[in-house]
Amino acid sequence: MNTIEQNLAEDILKKAKTYGATDSDVVFAEGDTASVRLRHAAIENLSKAREKRLGLRVFVGNRSAVSSTSDLTPDALDRFIQDTCTLATAVVEDPDSGLPEEGAFAQDLPSLKIFDRSECSMDYHIDQVNRAEAVIFGYDDRITNSEGAEFNSGTGRSLYANSRGFFGEYNSSSFSLSVTPIATEDGKMQRDSWYTVHRQFSHLQAPEEVGTEAARRTIRRLGARKVPTQSAPIIFDPESAASILGILSGAVSGSALYRDASYLKDKLGEKIAPDWMTVYDDGRLPGGLGSRPYDGEGLPTRCNTVVDNGVLSSYLLDTYSARKLNLTSTGNASRGIGSGPGAGSTNFYAVAGKHSPADIIRSVKQGLYVTDMMGFGVNMVTGDFSRGAVGMWIENGEFAYAVDEVTIAGNLRDMFLNIEMLGTDLNFRGSVACPTMKINEMMIAGE
Repeated sequence: MNTIEQNLAEDILKKAKTYGATDSDVVFAEGDTASVRLRHAAIENLSKAREKRLGLRVFVGNRSAVSSTSDLTPDALDRFIQDTCTLATAVVEDPDSGLPEEGAFAQDLPSLKIFDRSECSMDYHIDQVNRAEAVIFGYDDRITNSEGAEFNSGTGRSLYANSRGFFGEYNSSSFSLSVTPIATEDGKMQRDSWYTVHRQFSHLQAPEEVGTEAARRTIRRLGARKVPTQSAPIIFDPESAASILGILSGAVSGSALYRDASYLKDKLGEKIAPDWMTVYDDGRLPGGLGSRPYDGEGLPTRCNTVVDNGVLSSYLLDTYSARKLNLTSTGNASRGIGSGPGAGSTNFYAVAGKHSPADIIRSVKQGLYVTDMMGFGVNMVTGDFSRGAVGMWIENGEFAYAVDEVTIAGNLRDMFLNIEMLGTDLNFRGSVACPTMKINEMMIAGE
């Protein structure tokens, strides 16, 4: 049985054709969100919202335009469709534009365990943040302040339909809790944070666990100092390792490649990482924060092997970038309501290695364990990398003291080829995930 929104989508596609569109597609999203932010046991922000939005992309030959609206009344929609078709006629032609070919669209739409019907009341939101923040002040007397605790929840429904006969819809949800303590010692302050996020509410860490880990990480940063400028091994904890891997996901995305803005352009089939390293992008990972049954163009998502035993074996492409590169879409179109598709990762991760995090730390005589990075010093064209970092200094396989105000630098080509160890601690706390990662040598700029 057709839903009201499916009938609406079909009507919009038919009307677009009467206004001159040769092809078109519609995206519709509705959702409920709730958020509570608390600081020092006082609520600073509380919000609850429900939203419905519709996006329309039309093609007039090789010309296209995209518009969005939240006004779904019949007269407003009619003007919206007509205006979008008029806009398309004023755009320059692009021979690579257009919908995917017929027959390529998703046939099966698995649930993927990305929707949880659990309802979280505002009282429950408040209870979660209260419990998380209360723990940090009882953890250590040096924790004197807090940037707050926040709990967010959201459920939504997404629909996509096009003039070539595809229709799909799915529901999704997400829940998250975070807390950020501030500690003081000898007049100097340090902060850190911890969070838990999942599609399924029951899989969240308990508020007390989140608060305890946030407090532990914050206390660990007290007494931080610089280290002398040198070249040394670098270990990235899972959070910062995921940041490094996220750079790779951007470098293999179609838009960066056809714009000649990636150091991995024309590198398919070449060795870019150690022989034992494999990286996947899996759009159908059960419960994944990036999972969905079809991409932003209605093509089936899938598991793409991006790095296969060290060799770059696939890019991440939508239909447009695939045509630009004379390749085939990998089901990685990402689509916003008010914008056209672009290529993006889904659940992008490195396969876990064979070494425990403790063994990786013990393997370093002198080096830096990175727990956080800041700045945007990454040149995707050349691969040059330079970012501020904080963490722990390692002496003879053990943490010696906290480090801050240093910069780590290298080139992404060398960094990935020189990955020496990966940990067993792969944990999906985002749409990009990586276990503890050791790079055998990078430059550290300090004193």
